[in-house]
Amino acid sequence: MEAPVVVTAVFTPKDGAFDELVAVLSPAIAEVHDEEGCLLYAIHRDPDDRIIMIEKWTSTELLDAHGSSKTVERLNDRAAALLAEPVVVTRLIPIPAGSTKGQL
Repeated sequence: MEAPVVVTAVFTPKDGAFDELVAVLSPAIAEVHDEEGCLLYAIHRDPDDRIIMIEKWTSTELLDAHGSSKTVERLNDRAAALLAEPVVVTRLIPIPAGSTKGQL
């Protein structure tokens, strides 16, 4: 069985567009939670006012399906004008350490 896949996506809003970008991203969260394979899909704010999306998927295949979904297409279209730079998406490779608390 494949290990879950963890992804981060960093959104850098244009000056003054943080709240509007959150308003664009937030409805997609609930939609994605209903997608097959979604274990975690959450947004956080970092000290530089970037929005960090943390995702966890049951498989690469289902993550890839999510990436080509209508939800992601719609989200990208709506967010494009609010971004200062392209979204940086990173697939992470786990390095398990300690107990289950050492893994996402």
